[in-house]
Amino acid sequence: MSSKASRRINEPGHAHELTFSCYRRLPLLSRDRSRGWLIEAIERARRAARFDLWAYVIMPEHVHLLLRPIDTSYDVSRILWRIKRPVGREAIHYLEIHAPEWLSRLTTARADGTSERRFWQAGGGYDRNIIEPTTVRAVIDYIHLNPVRRGLVERPEDWEWSSSRWYADIRPVSLEIDPTLPPIYDA
Repeated sequence: MSSKASRRINEPGHAHELTFSCYRRLPLLSRDRSRGWLIEAIERARRAARFDLWAYVIMPEHVHLLLRPIDTSYDVSRILWRIKRPVGREAIHYLEIHAPEWLSRLTTARADGTSERRFWQAGGGYDRNIIEPTTVRAVIDYIHLNPVRRGLVERPEDWEWSSSRWYADIRPVSLEIDPTLPPIYDA
């Protein structure tokens, strides 16, 4: 995977399909504990960075989000920082105490010769601006089908760590979805 930062286009009114991965695609999100940290971070970021969340799925080694910033001036990179940073810190701290043998797998050398521990893959991940309502539906369906394609569940709503459960009217859900979707999405 490239460590190049992705190009971000912070255009008012656009939704963003975001995908980001754990370091070396390790299954660092395979435990309820780490998925819970991510849910909490998304919720805090949603309030602080002011965005509507339209879809999500947390897979064992990557995450998909569909969100739409509310304000006309925003920075998707900052939104991702608000989500990823606290999860990485919490996870590294947890591993230092409970599973130090994992730390070598998360340690990488910097250009200056020092080392750092990473929870997330370097770079910005995938970011695609979404402006067409019909594309919104296709992206939500793609996000929700991830666990099915992977063979983790038979139906999207069977995956607890997905907004598919919200759309199927199954409660409680890990994260509520904002009801601001374009009218084309008639789940």
